[in-house]
Amino acid sequence: MKNLFLLVLLVILFNPLISAQEIAVVDFTQLQPLLDKRNDTTYVVNFWATWCLPCIKEMPYFQQIHENFSDRKVKVILVSLDFEKQIKSRLIPFIEKNRLTAEVILLNDPDANSWIDKVNPKWSGALPATVIYNKNFQGFYEQSFTYNELEQIINQNILN
Repeated sequence: MKNLFLLVLLVILFNPLISAQEIAVVDFTQLQPLLDKRNDTTYVVNFWATWCLPCIKEMPYFQQIHENFSDRKVKVILVSLDFEKQIKSRLIPFIEKNRLTAEVILLNDPDANSWIDKVNPKWSGALPATVIYNKNFQGFYEQSFTYNELEQIINQNILN
């Protein structure tokens, strides 16, 4: 019995899925500098929410991009538009269940009318929406993606 308790304790301590990912909560003024970076890194910034079915469907593809391009200058950032009060009850369980290791940020800025156009003037506000950019390229996509579509855009625009 003592050995079983020790085994359970070791599993809990060393299981990365049990330790919750820290979620930065930002308003748009804090997020905007991330959208304005122009360097050798290709940024893939996906706006999504746990209540958005197309977002949930495409989420594994963003995680796969994060994993498959980890050795190149590609950074995937998942900007959640969930409610801040649902971080522990909804967002963190979603992250853990889907084994997301890409950076997740919660955008807590209720005045969407003031910041949607700053992300991209073509954005209606619908989810999912993705910005992919580096110093030579800026693309905005108000759509769902397959893995192959994401990979193609990144490969065509990645800086070596």
